[in-house]
Amino acid sequence: MAVTIRVGKDDVKETIRLEMDIRKSISGDLMIFDHGDIDIVLSASTNKVTAFPKEAMNDLVYGAQNRLFAFLRKRGVIVAESIQAGAFCGAMEGTLQKPFKEGIESAKLALINLNSFIEDERPYFESLEAIIAGDDNALIHPDKEHSTELGEVPQSTDQGSIRQGMVRDPYSLSYLYTI
Repeated sequence: MAVTIRVGKDDVKETIRLEMDIRKSISGDLMIFDHGDIDIVLSASTNKVTAFPKEAMNDLVYGAQNRLFAFLRKRGVIVAESIQAGAFCGAMEGTLQKPFKEGIESAKLALINLNSFIEDERPYFESLEAIIAGDDNALIHPDKEHSTELGEVPQSTDQGSIRQGMVRDPYSLSYLYTI
């Protein structure tokens, strides 16, 4: 969905168009679903940015949340001391900076910066999805080198990992041969 934002004072407004997967909640919060690992909620009423895990909390999710809030902190969008765990399990949140001039809306600037962060991250999570899909495809449809027809397993004299006539000594790492 396309989002159109007007930034600036009443007499000079610049229009910016963002292409994002975004929805508005009942309370007016903007929910952004573009990132591969996290969902981002921008709340203009509470002046907060919250990042939720898409599914289960893991190292990839925490890394994405950490990169998001480091990005927003370096851009001066959020207060560095306000970054903390959210009320929801696995969530992380930060408070938006208060604008120093009249007519500047911190939520609009945060939305522009969130779009910039997602565009920077897009190659990473798209390549990860391609790797996972490629692995599945290789298992489901292997090439001729890595597959055989059913019943055409090549025969050899030694098969398997347990050798005939070999007993492992439990007290040392040597093998005892029995006949």
